[in-house]
Amino acid sequence: MRGMIQSMAVICAFAGVIYFFIPHDDSLDPTRTVDYSVELTTARRAAPYPVAAPAGLPAGWKPTSVTFRRDEGHAWHIGFLDPDGQYVAVEQSTEPPRKYVPRVTQQAALTERTQQVGGETWQRWEGPKYDALVRTGKGSTTVVTGTASYERLAQMAAALESESGASPSPVPSAS
Repeated sequence: MRGMIQSMAVICAFAGVIYFFIPHDDSLDPTRTVDYSVELTTARRAAPYPVAAPAGLPAGWKPTSVTFRRDEGHAWHIGFLDPDGQYVAVEQSTEPPRKYVPRVTQQAALTERTQQVGGETWQRWEGPKYDALVRTGKGSTTVVTGTASYERLAQMAAALESESGASPSPVPSAS
């Protein structure tokens, strides 16, 4: 027992030395940005619908995640942090909207309200965790969802450009 206590004291002392003497900066933003251009090109070539991605977002938007899953209804996902630090995601799929939208919005429900964005009508969905703007058509369902306000969701929806088999839109720089 005495040997275990001595070993534990040595380990704790060593961990303390590492913690206090190895420089680290707690003020740095731990969020890492991703370059989604390769995945976007792949999705635009493989998906049976025009894949949407933002173009011309103002500074402060940080892309944080991206996936394309051909085996799950050609599901396209790209996640961002908006300038206020809130999460906004663009989700697209050929999966039926009644199943797809509640899943990607964390159980949001359809409301009777709509919102005009860039000359298009989007349905508003509200949920306990995420709200969403949803548009169906062109062989897919497009969802702009997240913890951000409807104003920020609409800003993302307005920035979306859909292309099929084209080169990707410019990726916002990490600032």
